[in-house]
Amino acid sequence: MAVDLNADLGEGCGDDAAILDCVSSANIACGYHAGDAPMMRAAVQAALQRGVAIGAHPSFPDRENFGRRVMQRSATDVYSDVLYQIGALAAIVRAEGGQLRHVKPHGALYNQAARDPLLADAIARAVADFDPALRLMGLADSELIRAARNHGLSAIEEVFADRAYQADGSLVPRGTPGALIMDAGQALAQTLDMITTGHVSALDGSRVVIRADSICLHGDGAHALAFARLLRQQLDARQIAVRPAP
Repeated sequence: MAVDLNADLGEGCGDDAAILDCVSSANIACGYHAGDAPMMRAAVQAALQRGVAIGAHPSFPDRENFGRRVMQRSATDVYSDVLYQIGALAAIVRAEGGQLRHVKPHGALYNQAARDPLLADAIARAVADFDPALRLMGLADSELIRAARNHGLSAIEEVFADRAYQADGSLVPRGTPGALIMDAGQALAQTLDMITTGHVSALDGSRVVIRADSICLHGDGAHALAFARLLRQQLDARQIAVRPAP
């Protein structure tokens, strides 16, 4: 049994280097919601030193709100936004002797694309046009996963250790009571459940089928590093290999 652990890095918060010691994939901010060229380069270098797979983490152009504000941008603009950001990070990765492996949208762009087929298609088309060998990471069983496969891309279905789920497999919206799992033991139990059984318990108590190709570890929370170390320790103890999704 194996699983990918990924973290969003290069955002100017959290301990990127320590988080990188726990994960197998890094999603590096491309400047639209956080980060800049020097931060991108530093994150790329740190990931390469540890053999961690590198992905682009494109966002809506929304630094003021860390990319978490809902925006209504045309599919044409989103295509251009994503293409631009992938290209910026890919150039740095190549200059450092590495290879870009995947793309994972950030924040509101990620969440809206999980539900909106047109937005999901624009993202997947940008990824495929840039490099059809890139993998596209998105919320498990979402429109973004379907768009990836429609464009011939390898899709990585992502689940969340610290987020509650609804009965339809979507995430409970931030701000809703119970949306964020603050207890490390509960987050660990949910993660192991998803990996080993292919199910997750929704907030209403129902059991939802879910595919866990990759587990997201948020790198910016107050206890992010402690939980990352705990999860990695528990996976190692259960002989569950941690490696990039195929």
